Amino acid sequence: MTYTLPEDEPEDAVPPDSWRAAAAGLFNLSGLGLGYVFMRRWPQAALCWIATGWLLVAALPADPDGVPGGAVWAYGLVLVLAAAHGAWLGRRTRLTLPVRPMVAAGLGLALLVVPAGGAVGYEAAREEAYQQMLLDRLDKTDRLVTTASQRDGGFAEAKDDYERALKAYRALGDDHPGSRAAKRVPGSLDRFYDTVGAPYREKEYCEALEPLKYLWKLPDRMKGMQFGSLTSWPEEPLATSLYECGITDLGSDAVPTSTANGGELAELLRDFADSEPAAKVGPAVSAKIADQSKALKGSDPCPANEKLQAISTTVGGLPEGSPGDGLRTDAENAVESGTYACGVDEFKDDKFGAAAATLSDFADTYKDNKNAKRAWQIAIAAEIAEERPEAGKKLPPSRSPGGAKMPLEISNDSPTPVEFLYTGPVTGRITLAACDGCTKYSSRAAAQDVACKNSSTYYPTDFLNLPAGDYHTLIKYAGDDSEDVTNEADGMSIEPGYEYTNCAYMVSGSSYPGLPDFPTLPDLTEPLEPTV
Repeated sequence: MTYTLPEDEPEDAVPPDSWRAAAAGLFNLSGLGLGYVFMRRWPQAALCWIATGWLLVAALPADPDGVPGGAVWAYGLVLVLAAAHGAWLGRRTRLTLPVRPMVAAGLGLALLVVPAGGAVGYEAAREEAYQQMLLDRLDKTDRLVTTASQRDGGFAEAKDDYERALKAYRALGDDHPGSRAAKRVPGSLDRFYDTVGAPYREKEYCEALEPLKYLWKLPDRMKGMQFGSLTSWPEEPLATSLYECGITDLGSDAVPTSTANGGELAELLRDFADSEPAAKVGPAVSAKIADQSKALKGSDPCPANEKLQAISTTVGGLPEGSPGDGLRTDAENAVESGTYACGVDEFKDDKFGAAAATLSDFADTYKDNKNAKRAWQIAIAAEIAEERPEAGKKLPPSRSPGGAKMPLEISNDSPTPVEFLYTGPVTGRITLAACDGCTKYSSRAAAQDVACKNSSTYYPTDFLNLPAGDYHTLIKYAGDDSEDVTNEADGMSIEPGYEYTNCAYMVSGSSYPGLPDFPTLPDLTEPLEPTV
């Protein structure tokens, strides 16, 4: 039976009851203010409702960080005060419940399930929010990897973003090991490797080298991060890419890594010596050398020789004990043949300056080669032809013709050393030292009758015996006094029965006042009386 406290019944008329006090306190402890409600203390009940509403506003929706600690402590204090105040009032205030105080206390105790259940539910919601936050972080990191791979600058521009993504994956695994996001990190790493290694999948082997090396070294750089089978995955793609890139660009000057260090092929043989691609290096390089050696016999051997030189440089950088040991000799022999073939072709193509340089270098480098002497002959002819193109209309004869030979005396009346180059029926070069005490003449006319004729002066002199025929000559001046002197190219004809002299001298000024100084044009032939 429900008992209603009369409005005018005084509190001290109600006998104290500890069960009723316990029931009122427990009802208030639930956070719903029911102890005040059952005692019709509406203002106090409203205060409990306001406190509970405030807590719900602060707690919902559930946040991964939970409710601020200060709010929880403040609300707990309100509940404790409300329970104590309710128990104090309930001791002498009847409750509007149809049950006995003892039963009411049991109901109040059971009602505590409401805040306890709310706390459990809230914790579950907070945990879900926490898991979702980590999953969102993982999705954001995955998107970062995808966006980075689409940059126009390729791997170099995307590398920083890849580094940030790796750090985020590692943080998820290390800091939140039991989370759903952490369990998905291995799958994200699989996609990461697939994305970074995309150039390899698209068979862009040279472009794949840098990203594959990056992936290969990741386990060493990211100590403690679990890569699983990905640790060794880059080895085969990297070995294949090193081989394909190295072989494709072998002999190309456009590849900066194909230098004395052996380029990509040397990396392959050093780092993956036991791999299948490494075993293919020897036969592939040998085939490249053979192909370019065949091209030397074609109409344009110089490009083939350039490739052979690049191949030789690369092969020279291969590790000791590798297939490069046997390839070095093949490459060097091919370059030796190619240099000579290129120089001859340059001469035939009227590239006389290039031919002179190529064949002079050949003769200096390969002194024991059977073509070294011939290279010197063509180089001299090319040097003359650079100043006098008529000298390059055909290759100089390789052998001296038979028959009589006429003497040619060459003297130097100039203060600088002189080189005398000639080509015709025979080809050669002689060098005369500077004339001690000789000076420049004031004019060509002044030198005409006295050059090389002062009996008190020693003129450096040399002698040649030349077969009859037409010759092209070049006099080259050297030394500090020859900076403004022009080398002189000319032609001469050697006829049977004559002796010839040549005097080289220098003129310091022009015959016409006000004009700049010009070098002398030396006499090339001075026929004497025929020998009878």
